[in-house]
Amino acid sequence: MPVTVLLVDDEPLVRAGLRAVLEAQPDIEVVGEAADGAAVIPLVRRLRPDVVAMDVRMPLLDGIEATRALLRTVDAPPKILVVTTFENDEYVYGALRAGADGFLLKRARPAEIVHAVRLVAEGESLLFPASVRRLAAEYGEEGGSRAARAVLERARLTEREGEVLRLMARGLTNAEIAARLVVGTETVKSHVSAVLAKLGARDRTQAVIAAYESGFVAPG
Repeated sequence: MPVTVLLVDDEPLVRAGLRAVLEAQPDIEVVGEAADGAAVIPLVRRLRPDVVAMDVRMPLLDGIEATRALLRTVDAPPKILVVTTFENDEYVYGALRAGADGFLLKRARPAEIVHAVRLVAEGESLLFPASVRRLAAEYGEEGGSRAARAVLERARLTEREGEVLRLMARGLTNAEIAARLVVGTETVKSHVSAVLAKLGARDRTQAVIAAYESGFVAPG
């Protein structure tokens, strides 16, 4: 089954470019387009895409608020890939905090665009971990926020789960974590699932953001 994608951007040229790049791949299908975040929820409910590639800045409803609304109102929501002009952008970090699964630069090469969609759809690695770390260092609270620290304290991660979370924050895949810890991949998957459940995170990106926000992992 192909990865299905919904494109959301107020610039028709950007949507056309993304569609051309993605539809050139046999395992990716663009199922719809929208010009603003306000149209996302009805389209997601009708089309059920695997991934929404969404501009972070739009005139009526931006990518941050559209992400919040989508995750709040849609059962089994799709993965959300924020598309942005600037990498070091507070809006991007705001979208990640709101629940986006990763971000993609509009100037990215075709191979990078395809890789980003596939990676976010699979959910087994962090997209652009170094960039996420830089965003957390610049826009996160020094020492972590009180609310995020409380979440980590309540989670009561085991020592091994803490190790896995730190390696997730560095962008390692499940296979790479397994090799680093000298355990099986299925064991790592179990640890990752436990970390997500304890943190109340829907995916590893949100778990890593929580780790940075709480100060559990230093973003610098």
